Amino acid sequence: MTDETLILLLKISIGIGLCFIALGIYLHNFSDAIESLGVTGIIISAVCVAVGMALSLPTKMYLTFILVKRESDKSQN
Repeated sequence: MTDETLILLLKISIGIGLCFIALGIYLHNFSDAIESLGVTGIIISAVCVAVGMALSLPTKMYLTFILVKRESDKSQN
């Protein structure tokens, strides 16, 4: 897998993670259906936020590592 393909996949993963975080926030704050579920609704919105965090944060760190490494390789050449 080339670096460009890996970077594209990581960016897509970050985007999906941010969408899950936004969905969890929307469900928690603005959805009457989730509010009517009670504790189960809170768990559903929390799971959306947790999945979003799991997708977005580690990939941001790895993507930053790849970009810094590529920049240092360019400056050495």
